[in-house]
Amino acid sequence: MNRVLITAQIIERKALRYTPAGLPALDLVLQHESEVTEAQLSRKVKLDIKAVAIGEIASQLNRQPVGEPIGIAGFLGAPRNGRGVLLHITELNDIV
Repeated sequence: MNRVLITAQIIERKALRYTPAGLPALDLVLQHESEVTEAQLSRKVKLDIKAVAIGEIASQLNRQPVGEPIGIAGFLGAPRNGRGVLLHITELNDIV
């Protein structure tokens, strides 16, 4: 299974573009910060991750204020250059 649920904020947003099929696409950089427990120890986690949204979600995220926390669901894939990880956003969720 390849499913990611994360709360993050947009820290970088490229211009809305369109795929060859005519779908809106948006490239983003998201930032996540939290505290988790690992091996009974508290650990602070802070990371930036590249993401892409295609379709209606791209249009919604294009209107999302930068720096405002949002709940995101999606899956991990490789970017076009094949290096690193790219989060493909498939859903926006309410933050719990």
